[in-house]
Amino acid sequence: MADLDALRLRFARALEAARAPGGGPDPAPYADNLLARWQEPQRRYHAVAHLTAVLDHIDVLQGHAADPDVVRLAAWFHDAVYLPERSENEERSARLAERALGEAGVPEAKTAEVARLVRLTVTHAPAAADPDGQVLCDADLAILAAPPSAYAAYTAEVREEYHFVPNDAFRAGRSAVLRQLLDLPRLFHTRHGQEHWEATARYNLGSELELLST
Repeated sequence: MADLDALRLRFARALEAARAPGGGPDPAPYADNLLARWQEPQRRYHAVAHLTAVLDHIDVLQGHAADPDVVRLAAWFHDAVYLPERSENEERSARLAERALGEAGVPEAKTAEVARLVRLTVTHAPAAADPDGQVLCDADLAILAAPPSAYAAYTAEVREEYHFVPNDAFRAGRSAVLRQLLDLPRLFHTRHGQEHWEATARYNLGSELELLST
């Protein structure tokens, strides 16, 4: 598929940019392993389309990042391990990044930074002096500012991923998440995100919360 080929190329470019001089192993097996993970059957929202969207949003936000290619690698790994019923997905994804990137020739400091960024997606609360964390978190949450039809598709896919949760429990849990997000002083940390996504995201979250309450 052409889109998967394009993703393989994007991974190879990010990996090669982050690697130490002299390179390392062929990027293709690493890209293929990650793409296989992103296509696992339990995924509905956290699938290849989400990975692509996060990478696209990093491209939009790259001027805010200190090391855009490290952020891109973090995007590849941030949901590489994803089981909806488990709570340690981010930690397991970070450990996968540490193993794979070290083997693939990425220097220790950059590998550690990728893993740190992956772990940051637990809270989506980057520090003010963390531009790479801000870019990854904003790119990951940019779906919240999607047009109404795309936002509705996102919420439907999330519900499908949690199909094993009874309706009442899901509505209560999802409502709590939405209220937590709406209580944040800001959803987005980059200037672009604040200017272009914040208001729409808050509208979408409020509308979904209202629907869940009816």
